[in-house]
Amino acid sequence: MTERPFAVFDIDGTLIRWQLFHALADELANAGHIDVKAYQPVREARMGWKNRTKHDSFHAYERTMIDLIDAAISNITLDAFSQACELVIAEYKDQVYTYTRDLMKDLRSAGYLLFAISASQEQIVRLIANHYGFDDCGGTCYEIKNGRFTGDKTVLKRDKKPELLRRRVTRHGAVWKRSLGVGDSESDIPMLETIERPIAFNPNRGLFDHARQNGWEIVLERKNVIYQLESRDGSYLLA
Repeated sequence: MTERPFAVFDIDGTLIRWQLFHALADELANAGHIDVKAYQPVREARMGWKNRTKHDSFHAYERTMIDLIDAAISNITLDAFSQACELVIAEYKDQVYTYTRDLMKDLRSAGYLLFAISASQEQIVRLIANHYGFDDCGGTCYEIKNGRFTGDKTVLKRDKKPELLRRRVTRHGAVWKRSLGVGDSESDIPMLETIERPIAFNPNRGLFDHARQNGWEIVLERKNVIYQLESRDGSYLLA
């Protein structure tokens, strides 16, 4: 059996141009599974981020949304949740970045195994992974009993991503040599540190600073232009 290298991709903001978790929250609210008034703080926090009122406004918005979902999830049936996931995927599945979409195609042709790892809910991660032909995936797991969510969950935090990746590598008999990983935020750093070729794609400040300090590749995609930056002699040059 030929040993195969692998590539691991974050999903939200790396493959998909938006955040699947956020789109799912909107869909649940629009369908009436989350109270409109209860969801209003999420909308306000989102506008705070869009207006860049504070340097950490995105994290404040995300935290507000996560807290609301955690509070509401036990009142949402699995069927309603699954339907919302399907609707989100139908809308966003093709709203992807050209760079990562084409990179996946090239790597698959070169014989790579492809893994998708995201902090979004595992159900929606698996849908997007199936759509793009990933060999395996992983995400945040919400406990389900008797067709309903219990409210308990196992969050795929940044320090949990390397172990989940190692399990996928072992499961598929992949090899670490020539491994490649792509992420867009500091939550991907622990996972990318295990990879032979880490790529910071449209990185936020935390990942950008770490990538620069360690000489990682940095790739930016804006409008219809892709900029690849390479570290040379302590500085970055356009490749």
